[in-house]
Amino acid sequence: MLKRLMLAAAVTAIAAPAFAHVSLEKGEAPVGSTYKAVFRVPHGCEGAPTNVVRVQIPEGVIAVKPMPKPGWTLEKVRGKFASTYDYYGTPMSEGVKEIVWKGGNLGDDEYDEFVLRGFLTPELKVGETLYFPVVQECPEGKAERWIEIPAAGQSSDDLELPAPGIKLLEKAGGH
Repeated sequence: MLKRLMLAAAVTAIAAPAFAHVSLEKGEAPVGSTYKAVFRVPHGCEGAPTNVVRVQIPEGVIAVKPMPKPGWTLEKVRGKFASTYDYYGTPMSEGVKEIVWKGGNLGDDEYDEFVLRGFLTPELKVGETLYFPVVQECPEGKAERWIEIPAAGQSSDDLELPAPGIKLLEKAGGH
C-alpha cells in the first residue's frame, strides 16, 4: 500500500508542471460585453523570478484598460485593428494591442494575478475560443512563452505551452 502511495505521489509530482501554466480566472464570456480578464501566473521561470508579463490582445477585443500593479511599470502598446469596430456609437480602428507589466519581481515559488478589461466585439464568433498569448520574461534571457494555440482537432490540453483562452458565449438579453 505504501509503495502504491509513493508511486502515485511521484507520478503527481512529475505531472504537476504541465498544469502550472498561465490561465484565466473565468474561462468564458459573452460577445458584445465587457470582460474582466484575470491572468493567473503561478510561478517564475525555472527557478528565476518573473520581471515582465506581456499579454497580447486578440483581434476583436477593444477598449482595453489594464489594472496597475504596485511595484510594476505599466505599458500599453497601441496599434491599428484589422477592422473598424463600433464601441457604443464610436468607431474604433486602433487601440491597445499588448499590455506589458514590467519591473516587478514574481518569485518562482510565488503566485500573482494580472488584470485587464476589454470589450468583446459582437463580430467575434460565438462558440469559438479566443486566445490571449502571454510571455513571462525573467533574468538572463529566461522566458515562459504561453503562446501555443490549438490547431483544428486539438485542444489546449494537447499543447506544452498553451495560451490562455475563453470560450465565447451568446450575449444574454438585458443590460
